[in-house]
Amino acid sequence: MYGTVAKMRVKPGKLEDLKRLMASPEMVNIAGLVSTTVYQMDANANELIMAVTFTDKDAYVKNANSPEMSARYEQYVALLDAPPEWNDGEVVYP
Repeated sequence: MYGTVAKMRVKPGKLEDLKRLMASPEMVNIAGLVSTTVYQMDANANELIMAVTFTDKDAYVKNANSPEMSARYEQYVALLDAPPEWNDGEVVYP
């Protein structure tokens, strides 16, 4: 499996909008997507950590480079203070 961990800061009052966007069929029904988990930090409610897992690196890269993901990303990043900090890599456990 392969994926990414992103650190991001949602704009004040936009968390529910972000959650609705992430739950939309376009964000859930992505080829190769295994899971998406988002953590809200105790120290700052606007700070989020997101972990996304794909079946393999090819599926991840194909999605990341697709025009559909580009369009979804524009909607997503509009709800954030700044673009996310992405950290990609191979899943080694479990």
